Amino acid sequence: MTFETLKKIIVDTLSCDEEKVTMEASLFEDLEADSLDAVELNMALEDECGTAIPDDVLPTLKTVKDIFDYLNK
Repeated sequence: MTFETLKKIIVDTLSCDEEKVTMEASLFEDLEADSLDAVELNMALEDECGTAIPDDVLPTLKTVKDIFDYLNK
């Protein structure tokens, strides 16, 4: 998955400003996501790339880079 694709999914799912979505951005602090947003983001990522992030891994993914790295490993 490219960063641009991930960025689009995050902007669409979290309704956040595109400029705020950087690799270093924190989902909860910078992008103001809550736990429901995290679940919705996981579902959107699963729809887009066919890979669901397991429930035990999801809380460890705190930044956009964490998600990017997880999806591209």
